Amino acid sequence: MTEDERQRHASSFGAAATAYAAHRPDYALAAVNWALEHAPGPRVLDLGAGTGKLTATLVELGADVVAVEPDAQMLAQLRGELPAVRSLPGGAEAIPLPDASVDAVLAGNAMHWFDMAVAGSEIARVLAPGGILAGLWNVMDDRVGWVAGLERVSGSAAIGPRDTLSSWRAATVELHLPKTGLARFDSPEQDEFAHGQTRTAESLVATLATRAGMLVMPEEDRDALLNRIRIFLASTPATVRGEFTLPMLTGVLRVRRR
Repeated sequence: MTEDERQRHASSFGAAATAYAAHRPDYALAAVNWALEHAPGPRVLDLGAGTGKLTATLVELGADVVAVEPDAQMLAQLRGELPAVRSLPGGAEAIPLPDASVDAVLAGNAMHWFDMAVAGSEIARVLAPGGILAGLWNVMDDRVGWVAGLERVSGSAAIGPRDTLSSWRAATVELHLPKTGLARFDSPEQDEFAHGQTRTAESLVATLATRAGMLVMPEEDRDALLNRIRIFLASTPATVRGEFTLPMLTGVLRVRRR
């Protein structure tokens, strides 16, 4: 993906902010606890917070949270959902917080949109010594047969390289290489935690429609792909009737600031 394409994909979510809030999953509590396990204190920055999916989990866990989000529509949705949370406009490349002001920086399904060559140093700046940076990704468990089938039908526009268990670890390797600005951090750790989301066939289609690759597609192509996904779900015993659990895991990449 070129830099222009990355920017286009990263900025596509605002127009779908309401659908994103309604259909994107939260994060496994065990994953968030693991991400924060070695944080030196309770101050947490949710960076690239979107509509507040991860923010809400952090609030539930009792963290002292500030949310930063660059897209005005996503930020407005977050503020409507979580009015008591301090939330600021800004991005990973220019974080509107003082030096050493947080004990952990978490990013839910967002770190791959950051320009880490710039953001790595900026994240290190706002972290206290010994602070934690963690990226979290909700991934589909493609060890389950029908999920693997859905991936084949959907293609990379709907289910990308960080969206399945078999691919997310390799797809995040690039995020912690020294050249990305993370030289101030220790070696990374990765783990996955069981998760799931209650869906119907139509609400799963709505979820996939909020993926960046779908949002930037021409409308005719997007409608055709969503229809193919509907046909697949209507022909699959696990998804054809009523509610089902989408098998998922929350994958975490964690590093500590030196």
